Amino acid sequence: MDTFANDPGRSIVVINEQESGAVGGQSTVAAAEVIAAQMSTETSPLGRPGRPWDRRSPFWVGMAGTAGVAVMVGLVAAVVSVSSVLVLMGLSMFLAIGLEPAVSWLTGRGLRRSAAVVVVVLCAGGVVGGFLAVAIPVLVEQITQLVAQLPGYLRSAQDHSSLLGRLNDQFGIQRNLEQSFSQGGAAIAGSVLGAGLAVFGVITSGLVVVVLTIYLLADLPRIRSGVYRMAPASRRPRVILMGDEIFAKVGSYVLGNLLISVIAGTFTTVWLLILHVPYAALLGIFVALLDLVPVVGAPIGGILVSLLALTVSLPVAIATGAFFVAYHLFEDYLLVPRIIGGAVKVPALVTVVAVLLGATLLGVVGALVAIPLAAAAILLLREVALPRLDRS
Repeated sequence: MDTFANDPGRSIVVINEQESGAVGGQSTVAAAEVIAAQMSTETSPLGRPGRPWDRRSPFWVGMAGTAGVAVMVGLVAAVVSVSSVLVLMGLSMFLAIGLEPAVSWLTGRGLRRSAAVVVVVLCAGGVVGGFLAVAIPVLVEQITQLVAQLPGYLRSAQDHSSLLGRLNDQFGIQRNLEQSFSQGGAAIAGSVLGAGLAVFGVITSGLVVVVLTIYLLADLPRIRSGVYRMAPASRRPRVILMGDEIFAKVGSYVLGNLLISVIAGTFTTVWLLILHVPYAALLGIFVALLDLVPVVGAPIGGILVSLLALTVSLPVAIATGAFFVAYHLFEDYLLVPRIIGGAVKVPALVTVVAVLLGATLLGVVGALVAIPLAAAAILLLREVALPRLDRS
């Protein structure tokens, strides 16, 4: 038995092949142990690193490519599986950034951030609660009136000389309703159950968004600092300037869009009350909600309300349509520039494309956030991409 040692505290024992009876691979291992003992020094007790792998070899390229594809497939599957949660988180962040100007205004006047967040949340909750307190009784009353007037509408539908009767003759409204109710109680019960589950899902998602918005609003400075810290130190100041500009655009858009929607609903309600169009408050709330969706929301609301005004008379419907055209011009050329101002500067073509893409990808939520995201993309394109292309 032979012993190899480089220092008194380190020794490696190699058993001769004759003593152990080993053959073949064991002799190779014994030789490697001898070399290992010689490589070990005080400065490098584990030896010096060997040559790196040849990453251009076919094996390494194939393995790296396969691993990359597997990782991307896994990431895409994970994102798809939690897409609903990510949408709620994105909407919550969007609302938190929108409420941040109010919190910053309060903190600038001496309030602690926690107190400012509580004040803003209570004010927002009070506005929403007051809106619901006013809207729900009106909705219940007008829905009750609608149910009470259904027999009259049915008699009018059977009168071929009335407008509703002519629409019924042309489109078969009464026949389609009778067919729907004749499909059986089970189908109706299933529809009611599905509607109940949908309402429950909307309420649950709304509560999740509210809780996430409060937490994000409270921790927004910390989140902001964490995001900016991921940028290289040499570029961090410019990233901070561009990020704060994007936050300002989102905040201005959210608050301004909410205010414009309230104005649209109020004007619509007053106009319909003047013309004695039924369910004026209900239709005003409907228009206010649709007006939150940029570009397409207001025209859709105007068309639907004008069609419902046909139940009064054709001149009332025409006057209502003219009112919505005039209000749309008033909103686009006076309210939007004054309320939102120049914070969100997005060309008209980009606005339409962004809203269509956002609505296709994420539905109503995508349409709501499309314009500020487009404004952020234009800012990054103008400040980062285009200068690099000009220098190349």
